[in-house]
Amino acid sequence: MFKISLLPYNFTALEPYISRQTMELHYSKHHQAYVNKLNELIDKTEMEKKSLEEIIRLSHNNIEYSSIFNNAGQHYNHELFWSSLSPLADDREVPELLLKMINRDFISMDGLLAAFKREAAAQFGSGWVWLVLEGDSLAVKKTGNAEPIFLQNLKPLLALDVWEHSYYLDYQNMRLNFVEAVFNNLFNWKFAAGQVGI
Repeated sequence: MFKISLLPYNFTALEPYISRQTMELHYSKHHQAYVNKLNELIDKTEMEKKSLEEIIRLSHNNIEYSSIFNNAGQHYNHELFWSSLSPLADDREVPELLLKMINRDFISMDGLLAAFKREAAAQFGSGWVWLVLEGDSLAVKKTGNAEPIFLQNLKPLLALDVWEHSYYLDYQNMRLNFVEAVFNNLFNWKFAAGQVGI
């Protein structure tokens, strides 16, 4: 049975950029509901003893398992999303080697932010925006609904939830304001560097 991971910070730690109310609803209601439903769907089935990634791969593009895929994908994506955020100043400082890669592939941090905003604006409806490792280069990609980026054979470094429930209470329909606030104030660049192995 899958469990939601404990947050590495409390519900008020990301304020004023993400409110306590948003965090409580997002983590305790939305994410927990995905985990509860996933456990219900795989109970006493062949998938019960599979890893989360195995379940996602087995259920991908399979109409019979579409509900399993959606809930498993959302659990996977949210686990990465919570790790992609931090209230700690040390975590929000971009490590030197990662910064060199960003400057190489996006010219500057502003260039990387522009890529995040472009992909977030282009995602029609619900979905995710990712900083990924594509070969030896960094890239920003989007996925719709519950799709994890690893299904495109890309290594996720940071995940940004652009479903409305992640920002609507705090930013209403201003999705790009949310993207900019998270990018400039909450992204855990130390976690991203660790995903690259630097």
